[in-house]
Amino acid sequence: MRLLVLGTGVMAKNQLTHFSKIDGVTVVGAVDTDADRLSAFADKFNVEKRFLSLDEAIAWGEFDAATNITPDRIHHPTTMALIAAGKHVLCEKPLAENYPKALEMTEAAEKAGVINMVNLTYRNVAPLQRAREMVLAGELGTIKHVEASYLQSWLVSRAWGDWRTESTWLWRLSTGHGSNGVLGDIGIHILDFAAYGAATDIDHVFARLKTFNKAPGGQIGEYMLDANDSFTMSVDFANGALGVIHASRWATGHLNELKLRIYGERGSLEVIHRPDGSELRGCLGDDAETATWKDIEVPPVPTNYQRFAEAVASGIQPDPNFRHAANLQKVLDLAMETERERRELKV
Repeated sequence: MRLLVLGTGVMAKNQLTHFSKIDGVTVVGAVDTDADRLSAFADKFNVEKRFLSLDEAIAWGEFDAATNITPDRIHHPTTMALIAAGKHVLCEKPLAENYPKALEMTEAAEKAGVINMVNLTYRNVAPLQRAREMVLAGELGTIKHVEASYLQSWLVSRAWGDWRTESTWLWRLSTGHGSNGVLGDIGIHILDFAAYGAATDIDHVFARLKTFNKAPGGQIGEYMLDANDSFTMSVDFANGALGVIHASRWATGHLNELKLRIYGERGSLEVIHRPDGSELRGCLGDDAETATWKDIEVPPVPTNYQRFAEAVASGIQPDPNFRHAANLQKVLDLAMETERERRELKV
């Protein structure tokens, strides 16, 4: 697979460490509107072809697929251009800024017959995959209740850099720069984490969003800091279970932690993922009588990057595809609407 990298920021570097380990994948070009950032990235990863616009790269055309790692609001126009050129696309999440645009991208990709995936990276978490298998096998019985959280602390910690001075983080706090806040940025991750792990879809949603003051006048330079920082969400799942989902960038002490608890009539599971690893624990069978939890060993699973490369080679469409991401975007859009209207809405 000849791969084009569209956008050369922090996530691009992360992706390249994975793609570089996959046999048969060659990064043949990179695109970025920032010439200095493009050069630094291309030099580091020995990428020969460098373009300051996607149009230039498409005119060149010598690539099979692209990984789209641009800011959220750029996903739609760039992905549509790639699809029109007949290129397979792995797009960073969220697929688009809103459901109508995400649906347009989905329908275009399906009509063109190109491989389309959204990089919901926590599908790479082996304990999540195993939890889903156990739910589908009926080991927990009927699912009654689901709890899910995604906690970050980069608004109170400099572990990932200083958001006050770095555009990489500032744009994520500004709706004027294409951000839908923590709901749009990592909300899609935790919604997928919860629904995929519990093996069901979200049916109804009610959300509350909060933007906290972070600077005098709520602004730093050109960035108006008006995007939401935290959200809480109550949901009904299609299988009848009740769920609580929340996320925040103000979770002091949690650099990047996802947690999922699935409670069934015959047992429960807990999935935890942190930067230093993942774990799966269960309270199953007779252990339910004593509330005894035990670790469950889980083998590794293929990454999204491996599965995308395999899909391009085989022509078989994998998950998570654009349609799945569009459906999640519909939930996110409705969550924002429920905040405005203060009422529950059906998906």
